[in-house]
Amino acid sequence: MRIGYFDCFSGCSGDMILGALVDAGLPLVELQAAIDGLGVSGIRLGAAAVRRGPFRGTLVQVTTEERGHPHRHLSDIRRILEAADLPADVRVDAGRIFQRLAEAEASAHGVAIEKIHFHEVGALDSIADIVGAAWGIRRLDLEAIHVSPINLGSGFVRGAHGTMPVPAPGTAALLAGVPAYGSQIQAELTTPTGAAVLSTLAAGFGPMPHMTVERVAYGAGQREFAEQPNLLRLVVGATTASYERDQVAVLEANIDDMNPQFFEPLLERLFEAGALDVSLTPLVMKKSRPGTLLTVLTEPADAERLASLILAHSTTFGVRMGTADRWKRPRDFVTVTTPHGPVRVKRGWEGDRLAILTPEYDDCRRLALSAGVSVQVVHDEARAAARLLPPTPRQDDPADKTQADLTPNGRETGE
Repeated sequence: MRIGYFDCFSGCSGDMILGALVDAGLPLVELQAAIDGLGVSGIRLGAAAVRRGPFRGTLVQVTTEERGHPHRHLSDIRRILEAADLPADVRVDAGRIFQRLAEAEASAHGVAIEKIHFHEVGALDSIADIVGAAWGIRRLDLEAIHVSPINLGSGFVRGAHGTMPVPAPGTAALLAGVPAYGSQIQAELTTPTGAAVLSTLAAGFGPMPHMTVERVAYGAGQREFAEQPNLLRLVVGATTASYERDQVAVLEANIDDMNPQFFEPLLERLFEAGALDVSLTPLVMKKSRPGTLLTVLTEPADAERLASLILAHSTTFGVRMGTADRWKRPRDFVTVTTPHGPVRVKRGWEGDRLAILTPEYDDCRRLALSAGVSVQVVHDEARAAARLLPPTPRQDDPADKTQADLTPNGRETGE
């Protein structure tokens, strides 16, 4: 697998991401052609080798004929993307990035997503940054990107909404669940565009994954700092690992004074709210009291919301949180037809070899009860049918899956 690692020691912005991609070998003329595919005239790209401190990097500048910052809504951006002459996967990636931007702005301002106008990030140069980043990552054949903890900078920044602390509220909302830190540099090192691109497209955050390094590239920021080089480093390489890697939040609570019957509705609420997995482990607590360890795995962005549910629907006084690196087997989701009806199946892969088949138990149970046969019969029928189907296109995000591929609460089965 060919992967890219963005080392955000001096933050990230849209033009820094483009600079790193061009420095890694992305042809500028092809990038310009992709931007031309937006069907919007007057967007021009330029690239130059520059120095930031003692190091060289590539500075990409986007110029447009647009004056000011038109207030575009998400629907306006979607119309531009739908009409664009771009590969479908690039349109999907760019649409996901703008969706996250809109959700973050809506959260920060406390308004409905339909009422959000994009200010700076709705300008043509920012649209070009986002579309160019989505296209460039695909063009360099990066099957996954990983990101370091992100340097945010400090101080204040002036924008369309006036003077705001760094990180700006929209940026902070975009980085929910993402490892980040401040620094003594009085500047906005991470912009909303940079945060949106990397937080949407990254497969994981943390240390650089094991890889054979092919190239190290640097995208330059517009400003120079005395404290450190204003560069975004991109390490491109190959990994032989057949597993995917990401990070999850781990929530835990020790509970010793709750009616055991009340755990079932709590678990149901947690799964409905997006928990990846929930488990209960018997404990012996102080004074030899029997207790239960509640453990919840969740996406980092959902951790606070799920912790609130635990506090609201259990007798615990506190919830511990940590993060864990996770290796995941590549998987796909299919719905197969059996003699007794349709069954959803999750399949795990080792390269091109089918390694694991997991039919959805609720489907098997429902069909078995209806037909008057054992669950094992339907289960075996589903496994046999699933073996005959070829791999389906990679599904990176539960939001991209159809309802037929999900459990009733909208999550993957057996995470």
